[in-house]
Amino acid sequence: MRRTILIADDEKNIRSGLQIALEDENFNVLLAADGNEAWKIITTNSVDLLISDLRMPGMNGQELLKRVISNYPTMPVVILTGHGTIEAAVEAMRNGAVDFMTKPLNLDRLFLLIKRAFSNLDLYDQNAALKKELAELKRQSGYDKIIGKSNKMRRLLETIAQVADATASVLITGESGVGKELVADALHHQSSRSEGPFIKVSCATFAETLLEDELFGHEKGAFSGAISSRKGRFELAHGGTLFLDEIGELSSSTQVKLLRVLQERQFERLGGEKTITVDVRLVAATNRNLLAEVEAGRFREDLFYRLNVIHIDVPPLRERREDIPLLLSHFLDLYNKRNNRNVEGFTQQAKSALLSYDWPGNIRELGNYVESMVVLATKSIIDIDDLPQSVRSSKEEQQVIIPLGATMQEAEKSMIMATVAHCGGNKSKAADTLNIARKTLHRKLKEYQIGTL
Repeated sequence: MRRTILIADDEKNIRSGLQIALEDENFNVLLAADGNEAWKIITTNSVDLLISDLRMPGMNGQELLKRVISNYPTMPVVILTGHGTIEAAVEAMRNGAVDFMTKPLNLDRLFLLIKRAFSNLDLYDQNAALKKELAELKRQSGYDKIIGKSNKMRRLLETIAQVADATASVLITGESGVGKELVADALHHQSSRSEGPFIKVSCATFAETLLEDELFGHEKGAFSGAISSRKGRFELAHGGTLFLDEIGELSSSTQVKLLRVLQERQFERLGGEKTITVDVRLVAATNRNLLAEVEAGRFREDLFYRLNVIHIDVPPLRERREDIPLLLSHFLDLYNKRNNRNVEGFTQQAKSALLSYDWPGNIRELGNYVESMVVLATKSIIDIDDLPQSVRSSKEEQQVIIPLGATMQEAEKSMIMATVAHCGGNKSKAADTLNIARKTLHRKLKEYQIGTL
């Protein structure tokens, strides 16, 4: 997209000189001789960035800046000033200008300021687009807690919708942190049991005897301290769904009792004789390989097949990297609200590193990192230096070897030539990577007696 820049300055030479330079960089350029004319142009045209002198007849630069920030808060404003009004320029930055420059202008620095400003605008646009896409995906899926547009996640959501209303047991497998509990939650809420209870138990949380009490309940006097009868989770889940997380941690005796419930839908409380019948849909989850546990004799084969009537495997994050930008947008919005922050997004370098990382802790790890970065952020945009070291180091960087004793000019040439080669001769991409204007890059290559490609 070709960006439009408005130049507001009462000096004709400044306006025309900047117009030529900026049009050479492929920008649309609009001109105004004073603040009033500039404001009229802004309100009647699509302007992406304003370059304004401070001292102009009629409406001055400070007043123009205030109007722009008040009415167009995302529009970057660069202030031009003479040496005698630097204090006023600093005040303009406090009022919302992205930066200021003193006359005579350094065009390379101006191009760099513009590039940075538009880079931030691009991030805002991308973030807004991701939010819109995220909202549409949630609307289409009918369940807004599972986020993804990759083929694997689309198939997962389709499977959930297909089997949600069945009564058969479901075994959910996947690495730690992939969102197995969310899949169980989705199965319940998309089923005809959604009005019934959704009861969750982590089998690794309780010792063997305590887990049996937790699942099946007890009668008064069943053991020391049982001063009254108590319903277990199976009874509490009657008419709904019982989710047993970390099912691979069950002891042998508890496995036997669970198998009976799955076969007969009946059990007795601890210390009780009355048989209780329940209507419960069982969903279990594990990050273990239960077939390997069966072969090793640690998990009952008959129980495994009773649980594994419907098998749903949740893919790890590294196998669906295209979902990471959507998840970043989701977590950014969530933790901004939760921590009263206003972080806008991530630089391209930061996003590249986040996409390169393998995420051994999956969604849970990503969410924790985003919350930490949001809380600790000192700028509105998170850069690669703000990422955890483990994420930064995962991004393989191209290295340029500069021999000891090389001059600054030789070092600069090596860096530029290596970057152009890495970008396959694409000058625009190389200039972006080096964070310099394309015109500057062409001038440097001409100095090195290398023709433009």
